[in-house]
Order: sequence, then C-alpha cells, then structure tokens
Amino acid sequence: MSVLPLVFTSGWASGINAYAVVLLFGVFGATGISDEVPESLQRTDVLIVAGVLFLCEAVADKIPYVDSLWDSVHTVIRPVAGAVVAALLAGESGSLPELAAGAVGGSTALLSHLVKAGTRMAINTSPEPFSNAAMSMAEDLGVAGIIFLAVFHPVPAAIIAATLLVLGLVTLVFLASRIRRFLRRTAQRREERRLARSGLPGPPP
Repeated sequence: MSVLPLVFTSGWASGINAYAVVLLFGVFGATGISDEVPESLQRTDVLIVAGVLFLCEAVADKIPYVDSLWDSVHTVIRPVAGAVVAALLAGESGSLPELAAGAVGGSTALLSHLVKAGTRMAINTSPEPFSNAAMSMAEDLGVAGIIFLAVFHPVPAAIIAATLLVLGLVTLVFLASRIRRFLRRTAQRREERRLARSGLPGPPP
C-alpha cells in the first residue's frame, strides 16, 4: 500500500489539471529527479502532447465561460487520465493492484474535477473577469506544488490533497445557489441564440 498516497494525490491533481500532472511526472522522471515515474510517462511524444495541451488549458482556463466549457469537455478526460496515471504508478511499484489504483485515481480525479468545475461556475456569476485568472493560476501552482511534494513526501502530500478535496466539496454546498444561477444564465443564453438563428422573437425581458 506504499504507493496509495501517491496514487491518491495524483488523482486529485489530475481532476484539476491532468495535463500538468502528466507533464510534471514525465519531466521528473526524464531528468532523474524521481526513479519511480513509469517510462511511458517519460516518452518524448507524451511530453510534447502534454505540454501543448497544458498550454491550451492555461489559456482557456483563464477566460470566463470558456473555462466552464473546457471543464465540461474534460468531465471524462480528467477522471480517465487520473485512472491511467494511477494505474501506471501502481504498476511501476508493484505494491498495489493496477485496477484498484485506477479506481482510486479515477474516482478522486472525478471528485476534484467536480469541485473545480462547480467553483468556476460560481465564479462566472461575477461580472469581473480577474477572479478566473487568479483562480486558474492558484490551481496551476497548487498542482505543481502538490505533485512535487508527492514525489518526495507522498503521505503529507496525500493528507493535503484530501484536506483540499473535503474543503472543496464543502465549499460547493455553500456555492450551490450561485452554481444554479450560472446554469440558468447559460440555458437562457443558449435559448436566445437558438431563437436568433430561427428568426423568432426572444423572451420578454
């Protein structure tokens, strides 16, 4: 079970930014910082693809409403990435069955993704655009810090990740009204675009 803290932490981080997790693990392994990174994550093609997608996310994640669209597209991608990375980490160490590791990493990634997506929906109800960029930068720095810590001190990193996950889920409960407001606003805009394309008059103000 020695790899379980690393698997859990990588799952949490994948739910926030899966491309950053793959890129960081790959760089740590390729540069010799860590000997526990699977060779499949150190491949040049994997690093290039992860780097390009990370740059795409770094831009999309800081634009209001675009970040929520990006999150919706990644509802499947992030949990799958979390499960794959976790299974690879477990397979490399041999201390935890790969299927169990994939389940832990994937489910943790799904929960942290829901926290991220829900928080962004709540932030998008605010008229100013700067909170999106600030939150995105905080998430990127948090993922980088937690993965770096997990490579050398997996247990403390897992404790921090678990604490952040619980706090995030609790925060979602308090942000529920703002999330519903965002969903109503998004549905209204979609309906207005549909009516505009059809040439019908829009709903009364």
